[in-house]
Amino acid sequence: MARATITTIAEAAGVSTATVDRVLNGREGVRRQTRDHVLAIARKLGHGAELGQSESTAMRLDFVLPAGDNSFMVLLRQHLLAEAQCRPDIQARLHLVEGFNADKLAAQLYQLKGNTDGVGLVGLDDPQVRDAIAALQVSGIPVCTLVSDIPTSSRIGYVGIDNRAAGRLAASLLGRFLPPGVSQGVSVFLGSLAYRGHEEREMGFRALLNEEFPHLKIERMLEIGDDRARAYELTRRVLQQSTPAGIYNVGAGNSGIGRALQEAGVQRQVVFVGHDLTTTSRQFLLDRTMDAVIDQNPRVEAREAISMLAAAVRGLSEPTYMPRLQVIFRENIPSS
Repeated sequence: MARATITTIAEAAGVSTATVDRVLNGREGVRRQTRDHVLAIARKLGHGAELGQSESTAMRLDFVLPAGDNSFMVLLRQHLLAEAQCRPDIQARLHLVEGFNADKLAAQLYQLKGNTDGVGLVGLDDPQVRDAIAALQVSGIPVCTLVSDIPTSSRIGYVGIDNRAAGRLAASLLGRFLPPGVSQGVSVFLGSLAYRGHEEREMGFRALLNEEFPHLKIERMLEIGDDRARAYELTRRVLQQSTPAGIYNVGAGNSGIGRALQEAGVQRQVVFVGHDLTTTSRQFLLDRTMDAVIDQNPRVEAREAISMLAAAVRGLSEPTYMPRLQVIFRENIPSS
């Protein structure tokens, strides 16, 4: 293939020949996103290997995640950093924000404007957050959502499971574990409906329960804010009133619920289904405190979020492998 000229690269990239000349010769004055776009077009057109010498240093990707000791979020943070370390072209930074505070989340996003190449976030579906995402997008910074989507925002994509399907799956598990046709009550523990993902799980759970297991009634809906201490206290109060046939925990806090069930001695009587395989939920499966865990694989989510953002920064698009729902029981706990 003949070596591409500055003119053909400029035409294909939609920029001026002067911009292409600056990029190919490593001169200043070109935005990072434009530089990476031009380099990508030049490679496609068969330009020489010396392009690598003019590339800028690692692109900066920033991830805004909920603060706190939520075990799943801790795992996601670790995997994001680990995946970035495997790629010399990526520099990843984490920013931890109070999980249910839209003001602080939006403020953090605005602070990143002009100081990053791409942003991934686990965010609230809130007007302030949507406006902050739009501001980043207008400035040329791609944004993707993780774990919980904000579909009406200007994000380039979502990396996470189908949360409505996850809620329906939880209802199916509870319904099949419990005796058929016997009228019983179940309790649902919510992280916060401010997260669209939690809202979708609750909606899916309620819908399938009504469709296929109408004899099971949701007696209590308890919002625990993904807080294990609050989960523990509210579970104790529930058990002081009556013992539910089943418990579905939509978000974090499995450790608090399981501890309360164990202290009351009813961990084998209550069917307990929750999300995310962590050190705690793994142990609860082993000792039969939990009956099933619906996992979403934070390692895959970290890898795909970085891949999506890196491609967008370069003006490209890559196929994504979305994490699959996996139900984990005591008998199929993965080794790692």
